[in-house]
Amino acid sequence: MIWFEDLPVGRRDRFGSIVVTREEMLDFARKFDPQPFHLDDDAAAANPLFGRLSASGWHTAAMGMRMTADFWAAADSRDAILGGAGVDDLRWLTPVYAGDRLRAEAEVIDARPSASKPDRGIVRFRTILYNQDDVPVMSHLSNVMIRRRAA
Repeated sequence: MIWFEDLPVGRRDRFGSIVVTREEMLDFARKFDPQPFHLDDDAAAANPLFGRLSASGWHTAAMGMRMTADFWAAADSRDAILGGAGVDDLRWLTPVYAGDRLRAEAEVIDARPSASKPDRGIVRFRTILYNQDDVPVMSHLSNVMIRRRAA
């Protein structure tokens, strides 16, 4: 179990492995981000930013969240995570394509006990998703409320 006290500034965790499929890209885009470069091969090829069908940035973020949730579950720490308190500075750095294999790295950049709730702390993570070539595809900062060990 990972608690607030186990997350010092500078801690870095590497985790996850998701292969992006064309079918999932299209399904997500149809439901949540129906832009031509996410749905149509010809439109994507004509777009100078993508050149071919690409995953929605929101789909990329959702895959990052899945890898994060799986990491905490594998550490038997789901109960320690109380919830998110926001995401800042979300950046989609390079397109994600079908066949890409994504992984994540999360670094603790700040950790402070809650001033009003002594049973928890707030940890700020810098998370970067990388593709199979170790090219960063997305980054963000997140604030997460995490239980402290009982005294």
